[in-house]
Amino acid sequence: MGLLRRQLALAALNANAFHPPRGLRSGVYAFAAGWLTTELAPQLLGLTALDAATHPPRAGDRRRAAGLALAAANAAALGVMVAQAQRARGGVEAALTDALGVDYVEQLDQAPTPADLALPWRQLATPLRVFRHGPDGVQVERDIAYADAGRRTMLDIYRPSEPVHPDGAPVLLQVHGGAWRVGSKETQAVPLMQHMASKGWVCVAINYRLAPRDPWPAHIIDVKRAIAWVREHIGAYGGDPSYLAITGGSAGGHLAALAALTPGDPDFQPGFEDADTHVEAAVPHYGVYDFAGATGLPRALRMRDRFLGPLILRRRFADDPVPFSAASPLLRITPDAPDFLVLHGTADSLVDVEQARLFVDRLREVSDRSVVYAELPGAQHAFDTLPSIRSAHVVRAIDRYLHWHWNGWRGRPVGDSPAEVAEDQS
Repeated sequence: MGLLRRQLALAALNANAFHPPRGLRSGVYAFAAGWLTTELAPQLLGLTALDAATHPPRAGDRRRAAGLALAAANAAALGVMVAQAQRARGGVEAALTDALGVDYVEQLDQAPTPADLALPWRQLATPLRVFRHGPDGVQVERDIAYADAGRRTMLDIYRPSEPVHPDGAPVLLQVHGGAWRVGSKETQAVPLMQHMASKGWVCVAINYRLAPRDPWPAHIIDVKRAIAWVREHIGAYGGDPSYLAITGGSAGGHLAALAALTPGDPDFQPGFEDADTHVEAAVPHYGVYDFAGATGLPRALRMRDRFLGPLILRRRFADDPVPFSAASPLLRITPDAPDFLVLHGTADSLVDVEQARLFVDRLREVSDRSVVYAELPGAQHAFDTLPSIRSAHVVRAIDRYLHWHWNGWRGRPVGDSPAEVAEDQS
């Protein structure tokens, strides 16, 4: 493939990254290409520059001239993507300060230093390495059974090699995505779990049963079983069973949000109705919050009727709407909802960012707890899967949020939210 064809292909990728199609099927293809383009923009920018440098202009060669001109345009487009990713640092920090107050950092163990906020360029240069080699001082114990459905009900534990909190570390539970049909605990949110474990947290990544073999609500039942397992057993791994936050992306974001909003729901806890399944905080990424189409968003309605109904719930909304409503985090919000940090990208071609906006609006209207919303310009679905400029800033923001929350939780009177503690202390 010559210079011009390579640059034409890259131009198509760039166009898709900026303006992805958002149809039910076309959005899937747009996501796969757009996610890699936006998060690997620095690497693609370097390759574009190298491609141009190794093909200098040649008199009379119009194809080469066109290829070089297109390379310059592609480099400019990739530069915009890099700048957008870099601005995520300010965006997530603004979201935290807007919701928690400019003095929220006073509740951290220490204010973040420039070194804490600096990008890990060595990790970003080789993003796949994170799946083979974690940071020093973090150990991973794999394939621990939390229920009896084989590999689909196993979990991994990330924790510091030397305990940082001898009295019990805070715990973060990660729920993978994959459209409720695919996915595994080993492949998602690894940068976040490694980072939090390096800061002394105990992180738990779970598998759960998948459709179509196991239709809804098997997925949320397994998440609840995992929460119950953590409450009962995590002390043996250095965790504090009394403090549990939950996170996840896409389908995992949906499951994390729904679990956080339905503690003790007997329909989702068959046979273990009395187990404690509440969580202290939830951090869903690019989640699906509207199974029932209650928002009226065209994309939510198409997802409900063409995907969720026939493939996940195995029923039609017109015939039986109750399970769709019960599975919608948007419709399960109460004043007792835990604290939330919600993240979503504006270029998400799989899940409309408007779902996140409406979910957050409803949380802020009903919940008595704090609600942080970080909307990331130019970010596709799954923006946090690989180490990237954007994901590095997001991971560090989640670190600050969770430490703020945990420190407030440790020092608060019973019944007060971290936001109320911060207000009382100011």
